[in-house]
Amino acid sequence: MAQLSPLLKQATPVVVDHGEGVYLYDTDGKRHLDFTAGIGVTSTGHCHPHVVSAAQEQIGKLIHGQYTTVMHKPMLELTEKLGGVLPEGLNSLFYANSGSEAVEAALRLSRQATKRPNVIVFQGGFHGRTVAAATMTTSGTRFSAGISPLMSGVHVAPFPYAFHYGWDEETATKFALRELDYLFATVCAPNETAAFFIEPVLGEGGYVPANPEFLAGIRERADKHGILLVMDEIQTGFGRTGKFWGHDHFGVRPDIVLIAKGLASGFPISGIAASEELMAKALPGSQGGTYGGNAVACAAAIATLEVIQREGLVENAAERGRQLLEGVRVIADKSPSIGDVRGLGLLVGSEFTTPDGEPDTAKAQAAQKAASANGLLLLTCGAYMNVVRMVPPLIVDAEQVDEALRIWGDVVAGVE
Repeated sequence: MAQLSPLLKQATPVVVDHGEGVYLYDTDGKRHLDFTAGIGVTSTGHCHPHVVSAAQEQIGKLIHGQYTTVMHKPMLELTEKLGGVLPEGLNSLFYANSGSEAVEAALRLSRQATKRPNVIVFQGGFHGRTVAAATMTTSGTRFSAGISPLMSGVHVAPFPYAFHYGWDEETATKFALRELDYLFATVCAPNETAAFFIEPVLGEGGYVPANPEFLAGIRERADKHGILLVMDEIQTGFGRTGKFWGHDHFGVRPDIVLIAKGLASGFPISGIAASEELMAKALPGSQGGTYGGNAVACAAAIATLEVIQREGLVENAAERGRQLLEGVRVIADKSPSIGDVRGLGLLVGSEFTTPDGEPDTAKAQAAQKAASANGLLLLTCGAYMNVVRMVPPLIVDAEQVDEALRIWGDVVAGVE
C-alpha cells in the first residue's frame, strides 16, 4: 500500500475535514484556530466564498491554457489588477507556480540582465528548496544538506538580527553594512555582483524584520555599483505586514519583486515583477513553464485581490497585528523562557531561550505542541527552531486574536 514519505513530518496531528475562515475542522469535528494559514498562504482565510465562487466558475470554462501556447482572460485580468498594486515602475510580470520557481526566475533574469555571475543573500534568509534556491537559503542547513555540490556564485552577508548578536538595532545595522562592504572588498567584487536577494522580514529565519537604515544602505550600494535589488515578498506581500508590501515599511525601491503564497488564497501561483526594460534583458526562451499562470489559480488570485481591497484586509492586518504583538509581549514579560518577541503586522514570533540566553528548542516545540492540543495551530521557525510563529489569515478579528492570546498565555505558563 502506498503511503507518504516518512520525511514529511507533520507539525500537528490534525487531519482536516474542512476549513472555514480562520478555523480548520478535523475529521472528529473539533475546531482549531489556524494561526499558520498554510504558512502564510490562505490570506483571505479558508474557503472565502468569493474566492471559491471565482474558482468554481473558472473550472467550468477553462482549467489549463498553457500560456506560451495560448493566452487566457484570467491571466490578462490578473496582470492588469497587479499593475495597480505593484511598486511603481515594475510593470512586467512572469508567472510560475512556486516560490522557489520565482526565486530562480529572478536569479536567471538578474544574471542575464547584468551579465554578472554573483548574487548576495543575507544570513537567515529563506528562498526555497530547489538547488539554486536552497543554495541561496541560510535559515537552516536542513534545506541544503546532503545535496552538494551547491550552485556557485552565492555569497552571504549578515542581516541585522539584533537579538541574536546581543546588540541594539543600530549596532547590528552598522555591523551588517560594514560586513557587506568587507565582503565586497574580500570575496565578491561589486562589478561581478548581479543582485541582492533579501526578505523584508526573515521568514523561516525567525520572523526578524529589517529596518529602514539597513535597507537604505542596501539600496545605496545597489545604485552605486549597478546591482539589482530583489525583494523576496513571497511571505510578506499582499498585506501580511500591515502594508501591501513588506518593503513599504522601509521606504526602499526594489528592482524585482517576488510574489507567491498569499496571492491566490491557497491556489499555486507565483511570479516575478520587474520593469519592462529590465525584463527584456533576459534571454529568449529563458522564461516559460507548463503550469505557470494557471487559469483557475489566476481567477482565484483576482478574487483574492478583490477581497483584500473590499474588506480592508491590509488595514485589518495592521490593527490586528498590533493587538497580537502587544498581547504576545505581555505574555512574554511574565515568562523567563521567552527571550524576544518581534514581528510586523500578522507575522509575530516568540523566541524561546534558556536562562543563560541559549536557544531553547525543546521548550519552543513543547509550547507549539501544547498549543495544538488546545486548539491553536502554530509553527516553529528559526535556525534552531526555537521561535514559535503566529501567521493568521488577514481576516482574523479582535475576538479571535484574544482567543489565541488566551490559549497562548495558558500554554506558555504551562511549559515553564
